[in-house]
Amino acid sequence: MGVGEWTVRGIMRDEGLVARAAKRKRGYSSYEGETSEAPPNLLRDERGKHHFRADGPNELWVTDVTEFRIPAGKVYLSPIVDCFDGMPLSWSISTSPDAEMANSSLLGACGWLGEGDHPKVHSDRGCHYRWSGWIRICDEHGLVRSMSRKGCSPDNARCEGFFGRLKVEFFYGCDWSGVTIDEFMGMLDAYLRWYRDVRIKSDLGYRSPMQHRRDLGLAA
Repeated sequence: MGVGEWTVRGIMRDEGLVARAAKRKRGYSSYEGETSEAPPNLLRDERGKHHFRADGPNELWVTDVTEFRIPAGKVYLSPIVDCFDGMPLSWSISTSPDAEMANSSLLGACGWLGEGDHPKVHSDRGCHYRWSGWIRICDEHGLVRSMSRKGCSPDNARCEGFFGRLKVEFFYGCDWSGVTIDEFMGMLDAYLRWYRDVRIKSDLGYRSPMQHRRDLGLAA
């Protein structure tokens, strides 16, 4: 049985519950200097306004790498998010934020491409997106590269927002002591599958991204 948003708000108010707020902290950075020529920021117009909306699937993807620190060590996540509906098309989870992690998530997302699809792939200026492997995958699949300006996180606000929701719902406020790296990676993967398949979004008519695509005939 579904429960409306305002019903939940009322219960929280009556019980004195407060929603978690995102912590504005950025630790990990993959920037290693201008190792190769950077493509332009295709999402920022001449007035400085960013355009993260897409009218259909596989028009605009965003990506980045984020770090999780737990007592057992560090874990990194590299997703590809479709701006059409916020659906994480693919993701890689690793203890090493290397090229293989970024490349594997991009290759996974390419499995969603249809005939004639040539999405823009927007990232920050991290080294993962400057190396030959990433560039070759983009060229082979007809992907159009786009990059943020140096040290300007608002240029990739759509992916930063995805990370913010993920960490508020899954990570912050939890006691991760006693959780192994492998257990954490499994739990993170399970959360992302739940986010894609089950978690409802108000802007999708209170459907999950996957259900939204199924209703549009875009997914089986």
